[in-house]
Parts: sequence; structure tokens; C-alpha cells
Amino acid sequence: MPEINILPKEVYQLIAAGEVVERPASVVKEMIENSVDAGAKNITVEIKNGGTTYIRITDDGCGIEREQIKKVFVSHATSKIKYSDDLNAIGTLGFRGEAMASVAAVSRVELLTRTADEEIGTRYEIEGGEETELADAGCPVGTTIVVRDIFFNTPARMKFLKKDVTEANSVAGVVDKMAVSHPEIAFRFIRDSKQTLVTSGNGSLKDAVYSVLGKDFASNLIDVDYSANNMRVSGVVTKPSAARKSRAMQYFFINSRFVKSQTAMAALEQAYKNSIMVGKFPGCVLNIECDNSFVDVNVHPAKTEVRFANERPVFELVYYGVKNAIQAGDTPKEAVFDAPKKVVTTASGKLDLFLRDEDKPQQMEFKKKSEPNKFWQVASSSNENLYRGDVKADGSSDIKIIDKNSFKPADVKDTAAPIKEETFETDNTENEIPDFRIVGEAFKTYIIIEIENSLYLVDKHAAHERMNYEKLKASSEIASQVLLAPVVVRLSKEEYSAVLDNTELYSKCGFAVEDFGNSSVIVRECPSILDNEKIEDLIVETAGKLLDGKTDITPEQMDWIFHSTSCRAAVKAGDYTSPYERELFVKKLLSMPEIRYCPHGRPVMIKLSKYDIEKQFGRA
Repeated sequence: MPEINILPKEVYQLIAAGEVVERPASVVKEMIENSVDAGAKNITVEIKNGGTTYIRITDDGCGIEREQIKKVFVSHATSKIKYSDDLNAIGTLGFRGEAMASVAAVSRVELLTRTADEEIGTRYEIEGGEETELADAGCPVGTTIVVRDIFFNTPARMKFLKKDVTEANSVAGVVDKMAVSHPEIAFRFIRDSKQTLVTSGNGSLKDAVYSVLGKDFASNLIDVDYSANNMRVSGVVTKPSAARKSRAMQYFFINSRFVKSQTAMAALEQAYKNSIMVGKFPGCVLNIECDNSFVDVNVHPAKTEVRFANERPVFELVYYGVKNAIQAGDTPKEAVFDAPKKVVTTASGKLDLFLRDEDKPQQMEFKKKSEPNKFWQVASSSNENLYRGDVKADGSSDIKIIDKNSFKPADVKDTAAPIKEETFETDNTENEIPDFRIVGEAFKTYIIIEIENSLYLVDKHAAHERMNYEKLKASSEIASQVLLAPVVVRLSKEEYSAVLDNTELYSKCGFAVEDFGNSSVIVRECPSILDNEKIEDLIVETAGKLLDGKTDITPEQMDWIFHSTSCRAAVKAGDYTSPYERELFVKKLLSMPEIRYCPHGRPVMIKLSKYDIEKQFGRA
């Protein structure tokens, strides 16, 4: 039998260090957490060569008494807990008593510290777990720790470190998370002698987010503050229109501790469902406050994985908190213009118009003799435009020019299917409809409306689709119509089985679907808003989604059908809509301010402010 050996201190220290100190970022995380627990209001982090050769953390916390300093570097020595029951309600970021011992085991550490009660500070050095010096030192109240040559005594570990720039970016990520989770602390990050981050420490989360995550992210945020079940979620989330292609900007904290929570992430993304484009993800900085006994942070040495006593309240807290915030704080997407190009007049009297940098400049020659302005002259009888309006007493006029090509008499029937007028009868609602004016419609797709000092471009298909979707979701019973000519839909064997397994689901969504044999189903009823010719495509589409392996009757699958039904029942881009229909449509839309996105996440309207438009003409 192999002999059982008791490992010497220098060996088991290295093993323990491997669990806590994976890379320079691990060292920085542990030491910043100690600074926060010490009550620091200012923390400076400095690194060189990605942190492999030099890390310095300086804080103005409570400091460490001289007689306590050696205990800092002893395994399982901590000021955060004392009894086993303390593990059930951990309220500090650190508590294991392993961090500094592990850091000292694999690097050269220098510590400078002084408490408010001490007149002179202490300098302590430890290398590879062995003390080398303890002496007096002049220093301010607080603690400074310098870590040099990480893994100097374990060269094998050095092979697993990445390039300096990669390690430095990892450290920067740690500082970023700590800065946004503690906006009341002023952070500075110095990277290879260059200051790359400064936060004010004024307690404003948005200011911290601006400093850490940038102007673009900070300019598209919605505040979140919601309480339920003795818990609270607060912070900010991005507007749906500012969604990103990855989850990299999702930051979750439990009692100001950064965590990775699948529950919170799922709740966040579920709250954005039907408001965000498929394949994009919201950003957030959310802090969940709960009783310390409700969450177990003693799961992993890194302390980023946690367990909740009950996941459901956490999911509901984040979901409803974010959902309410989006509904209350989101605004229509605004068009963004590039700055107007400068207009330059040459010495020869020519005007250079630069449309794009890569375009060849066009030149327009000024005429020496000014000609009469014919822009406002009334056209001759041969003109193809109609004119309406009267000249006022002061000489001004409100003449409107109407293009005959876009004018359609009421008795002319358009080949494209119009919007069903009964859909837009405004409901009895407490939402006040703002004063608006319909300017017109562009490309038979975008209705242009004027409200106060802004223009809005409304995508009529996207807006109509969302109206249909909300109507379907709000109905306890979907209004169905019996088809005079039932529709037979031929499916693949797999699709056929999926549909027959979910006939009850289809019934709840307003369809009467029956087996017709030979891999076919027959549809005898459909939602009243759906046109007959779209039924086959809808059944095929939803059958394909059911084939993903989810055959239970769930609200998510009902959403699939609601999405498809709403889309196919909505007016299409390019369909003609009469002025009367547009009027009803806009009234209905403005009576539902919660409608900002179609079920697929595309915006239903875009705002163009008067200021931005005038800026393009040099008026602002």
C-alpha cells in the first residue's frame, strides 16, 4: 500500500493558493474586496505587465493594527466571521481567510498600513509565505499592498498566464465590476503608468456607469427600482433599441457582490421578450438586495457562484422589476443625424458640395443675375398637381400641394388589402391622446405624424402587428371564425405529429385543427383577425417551432402562434391605406403608449426632433 504523507506547509500552501489565485485578476479581486470591507472611500489600483510583475492596491480604509498584521497572511484567519452560524448570513465580500495567505504563498508582498489610533504605520514584507521584514513606516491611515512577481516560485503556473494585454484586460474587468457595484467609492485604475479609469465616488450609479462603460451605454439607460417578497432590485437596464449582440454588458450583483446568476439572466431576457430583436441581448447593472440568510455565497472560492434558498422569487423580482421599468421608462427610438458637412465657397464663386468624403466634389455655379423665384407660383392648368388653400389677409398662405399620383378617391378600390377599420376604434382608455397632425405617408409604409416639436415615422406593419398581438394576449378567449372553406395543410411526418400533439394549444389560440389523414391536418376555425390565405403558412411555421422538442402546452408556445398570427394579420408594407384609415390607426396607436416595438423587437416608430432637423439646415 502506498505510504500516506503529511504534506509540509510550503506544499499545501501552494495547493490552496491554486484555488484562489488563478491569475493577476484574482489577486486584484481579493484585495479590492478587502478594501471595501475595510470601509474605504477611495481605492487606487495600479498594475504593470498585466499584473504579473507589479500590483499595488491603495485604500483609505480602517487599516490594520500592528499586532494583527501577521495574522493577515495565515490561512483561515479572518475578521469577517467567527462562528459556524456566521456562514448562514455573510454580509461582507470576503470571509474565507484564504486570500492573502494564498497571494503571499506565490509572490513577494509588501504591506504598508496604519490605523487612526496609531501615530506611526507599519511596513511588513513576506515572500513565498516566509516573513522577511517588519518595521516602522510613515504612511497615511489605510492600507497599501504591493504584490510583485506573481508565481515567482511556481514557474509552471506562469505557462498558463496569457499575454500581458489579456491579463491587464482581465484586471480592468474586475475593477469595472467593483466600481459599478460601489458607486459610493472613488476608484482609480492605473495601467502601465497610464490612468485609464476614474470614478467620482459621489454615489450616483449612472455617473459610475458613464465612467466605466462609456457614453453610448450610459445614454440609453432606464432606471429600475422594484421591491417584492422582502427583496429589492435596483439599478439600470438598456433601452430595447440599444440592445447588443452579446451578453457582455450584463452585470448582476447580490448585496453589491458580483455574481453569475442564470436565474437573473433568464428573468432579464424574458422581460425584454417581444421588445428586442432576435439575436440581441439587453445590458444591465442590477443589484438584488435580500436577507443574507436567503443566499449562500459559500459555494466556490471565487465567490461568484451563489445559491438561493428559492429561485422563483428572484426570477419574479428581476422579471417584474425590469418589465415595469421598460414600460414606464422607454421612449420612441430617435433618429441620429451626422453633423452637416461644411460648405466652402471657392474664390471663383463656385460652391463645393461634399456629400461624402469618398465622393468626388460636385460644383454648382452661382448665376450673376438673380432670376424670379418660381417656387411658390401657382401652376398652370397643365400642372399635374392639385392646390388647396387660401391666401390670408397678411399675404401669407397655407397652400398645400397634393400629388395626384398619391390621391385616391373614396370610391376607388385598391388591389392591396386595407387595414380593417374596426381594428382601430379607440377604446375607452384613461390614456390621453396628444394633439397630432398626419403629415402623410412615405413609401406606403411609414406614416408621418407631427406631435409638438417632433416628427414621428410610424412603421404601420410593425405597429399593427403589435396591436394584434396585444389584443390576442389580452383576450381570455380568442375570437374565432368558422371557415366556409376549411383549409387543408400538408405537413411532413414530424410536423404532422407535432401539430396533432398540440391541438389543445391551437384551440386556445383560436384554431380548430383536426387530423385529415395522410400527413395532413384540416383547419375549420381560425382567429377572426386572420385572412384565410395566410392560415397554411402559419400552421407550417408554428409546426416547425414545435419540432424543437418543446411539446408541452406553454405560454411561450402560445406566443409563437400569437406572433405569427399577428404578423400575418397585419397590414403589409406597400399596402394602400386611406387617409381615414390612417387617422383611426394613429389614434389607436397613440392611445396605447406601451406599444413601442413589434413582437419581433423592431421599433414601431422613430422620432425626429425639430432641433435635429433644423440642425441639418444650419438653423440650430
